[in-house]
Amino acid sequence: MTGRRIRVGLDVGGTKIDAVAIDGADEIVGRLRRESGWGEREVVANIVAAVRALAHEAEFEIDDVGSVGVGIPGLVDADAGRVIHAVNLGVESLDLADLGRAQLGIAFRVENDVKAAALGAAVLRGITGSMAYLNLGTGVAAGIVVDGRIWRGSHGTAGEIGHLSVDPNGRVCGCGQVGCIETLCGGGALARAWGRPGSLPVRDILDAAESGDADAVALRADLFRGAAAATRALVLSADVERVVIGGGLTALGDRLDSGIREALRRDAATSAFMRSLRLDERIETLPAGSPAAAFGAALVGASESSKEIMSHG
Repeated sequence: MTGRRIRVGLDVGGTKIDAVAIDGADEIVGRLRRESGWGEREVVANIVAAVRALAHEAEFEIDDVGSVGVGIPGLVDADAGRVIHAVNLGVESLDLADLGRAQLGIAFRVENDVKAAALGAAVLRGITGSMAYLNLGTGVAAGIVVDGRIWRGSHGTAGEIGHLSVDPNGRVCGCGQVGCIETLCGGGALARAWGRPGSLPVRDILDAAESGDADAVALRADLFRGAAAATRALVLSADVERVVIGGGLTALGDRLDSGIREALRRDAATSAFMRSLRLDERIETLPAGSPAAAFGAALVGASESSKEIMSHG
């Protein structure tokens, strides 16, 4: 593979880095996962190590890498390449692009992980118009892509619907509001409300609901109701053509997809207007383990500007 220009993308999560290498035809030619670490120094060291390990495993040279893109949680100044308040990584303020470039001699770009995933999902699913990516994981977040461009809004918060309050009588959210969408369908909020030990609490909730546990039935309804509310908010506010659902809760498979569709149909039953939008037909769920976030980070890394319209192949 020597002599080929490779784009590397890294999805840096609270515990793991998902790294992919893509070629000029947007084909994934290598993928690996490793620990992300804690604290600014360790996060940078593991990002650099992930790029080197990926090159070794996929049998290309570091000199073949034309760019590295990093999708990372927290507040991101994409133009400066700086990450701020990535609390799950122990990062307060980190000039990640400059540090990565200094160690590897490769151009780095940095983007919020959900926005990177939105771009990756759009390309992987072949969506050329407008779409929203709804990330259902420990928390709830979203990103919007229009004609291959990440749409940020005036202050970079376009599509961030996790803290939209939809239930004034609901649970208190970590943000201080009551009844946020995240309190209904965020994995962390559901696990706290469930309050029982288990490695996959949301899956346990669905299993228990199918066995008739009343508490689980109520939490399952919250999950689907919250995800349906997020879908409606994204379509009604931005009029996107598709809502692609990703994140850790996609491990629930068809149970998640069918539950959200049914909630959308049920909620629209009394409204001719909502039925006309056919929201249940405008959603799709990524397969568990999709490389969308790392793939999108690779595309971001190859761009010259965070506002550039991406070219894919």
